[in-house]
Amino acid sequence: MISTDQCGRIVEIPDTPKRIVSLVPSQTELLYDLGLREEVVGITKFCIHPEEWFRTKTRVGGTKDVKTERIDALQPDLILANKEENVKEQIDELAKKWPVWVSDINNLEQTLAMILQIGQLTGKFKQADYLQNQMQTAFRSLIVTDKKPRTAYLIWKEPYMTVGGDSFIHAMMEHAGLDNVFKAQQRYPETNPEELRSLRCEVVLLSSEPYPFREKHIEELQAQLPGTQILLADGEMFSWYGSRLLKAPAYFQKLREKVK
Repeated sequence: MISTDQCGRIVEIPDTPKRIVSLVPSQTELLYDLGLREEVVGITKFCIHPEEWFRTKTRVGGTKDVKTERIDALQPDLILANKEENVKEQIDELAKKWPVWVSDINNLEQTLAMILQIGQLTGKFKQADYLQNQMQTAFRSLIVTDKKPRTAYLIWKEPYMTVGGDSFIHAMMEHAGLDNVFKAQQRYPETNPEELRSLRCEVVLLSSEPYPFREKHIEELQAQLPGTQILLADGEMFSWYGSRLLKAPAYFQKLREKVK
């Protein structure tokens, strides 16, 4: 089978891959939900869902620190990678030996396309089509008001880092009815409390990943932003672009109810 991945690369893949390695946590969970229990032979140390795979599947390193010798030992006939989450040089090296299909996800539409393509690649198109239809229905059910609070979504501390308008998290903020004050910037710019004040932030969301923000961080930042509502956010709901997105609309709805 010849496939063009989301980066425009031509990849030759067996008609029905039997040994799959996933280097993308959100797509690992997708493979599980597509029913590929036996076919997936390798995952990363950050592929925490499902827990049974995290405990039993061979771990091949981190998303940005892939142990190529472990992958070679697994003899994969399909490797799933991502343009942003994985290191290009490592993926290029793997692609010299194994079929590597790379996703590039910045919004819901690209996610839905990826789900269908992976379903096609793995012989699970029917399941993938059903899943993405469920996802579209869930997002259509979201009820957001016209009032979109000026919001910053922080993903890191020391320095504080946020998300620009070309990120997947930004796209999820839009679906949640939140106005990203950094939408004119790209990728993951640094920021600070003084800038957040100058941007008239009404809401600051502290993500649970990649930096594990906790209640104590709300207290630290609240002292510097007394007029701003600061809330913890489940980072998986905003940044995992696999089947976990099925749960995101209901989460966004509850989150918006907390926003004053």
